[in-house]
Amino acid sequence: MRPRRAFTLIELLVVIAVIAVLMAVLMPALNRVKKQARSVACMARLKSWGLMFKFYTDDYNGRFNPGWDIGETTLWMNALRPYYRDNWDMLLCPTAVRIDQANQEGTFMAMTRTIQTPGGGTHAYRFSYGINSWTNCMTQDRGARRKEWFWKTTEVKGQSNIPVFADATWHDAWPLDTDVPIDQPWGFGGGDQGATGEINHFCLDRHNGWTNFLFMDWSVRHVGLKELWTLKWHRNFNTAGIYTTAGGVQATAWPQWLRKYKDY
Repeated sequence: MRPRRAFTLIELLVVIAVIAVLMAVLMPALNRVKKQARSVACMARLKSWGLMFKFYTDDYNGRFNPGWDIGETTLWMNALRPYYRDNWDMLLCPTAVRIDQANQEGTFMAMTRTIQTPGGGTHAYRFSYGINSWTNCMTQDRGARRKEWFWKTTEVKGQSNIPVFADATWHDAWPLDTDVPIDQPWGFGGGDQGATGEINHFCLDRHNGWTNFLFMDWSVRHVGLKELWTLKWHRNFNTAGIYTTAGGVQATAWPQWLRKYKDY
């Protein structure tokens, strides 16, 4: 019987080298698959939100939640709570679940805000989705935001181009067609940034060049970052504004980080 021959050091090193090469080749592919899976999970979650918004608007004769028309107690996290039933994961895009303790919110970060609840008291909500607040059923102006610009109801035309809910760096925003794109992808961050520039709450490359959106016809799709300026955010929004190809936008109008993305 012949004795079993052990691996030589050279053979062992060759095996290790081959494994290392395979890992170097496979890891980027595995990371891409993981990101794609999270993007698909995000879209599935937004489809569930579409059902919840539909249930809510059906229950209120087609009207959206009042939001700031009343105050914190009717913001979407409170208004739709009977529909998501405290399943807190629903408030988070799967690619943005971690809270940045340094308060430098960004593309892949979740935000927190403690708000008043309808039954009294407060709740600290954690979220990485945000609503197009122009959908709110407002009966008065909110600063420079004119009440006649708000959608208020689902009984409107062009629903497939009206954003309702999406990946965001804050829980609400009022985009304008004149909003200037930010110089850096992390430059806007979370928090209330006032009445201008708020389209940048949604301008984030969270899904490999795209961001995910729920529209008023309850469809969900990828949206290009420059495409944001062509969506019908409010009733008076100019979808052929200065940051669209129809409006004659030039490449130099975009900050450097956005120039690589598709024009719309």
